[in-house]
Amino acid sequence: MSAAPSPATCPLCGQTNACAVAAGLPPETCWCMQTRIPASVLERIPAAERGQRCVCPACGQTPPPPEAPR
Repeated sequence: MSAAPSPATCPLCGQTNACAVAAGLPPETCWCMQTRIPASVLERIPAAERGQRCVCPACGQTPPPPEAPR
């Protein structure tokens, strides 16, 4: 059984998410409070991880990759 993912890592890329709350700081100091994160980014977070871990600034501002043609 693997360890639970750290709340300080991005659920999309696995890098540090720079979350103020995960670092024990007030929520209003977090980078995400100053940035609009597109719904398309939030939809990419696995359902089991929504509300558990925050995306990183890079993923939060990056549109999803285009889907491969079928």
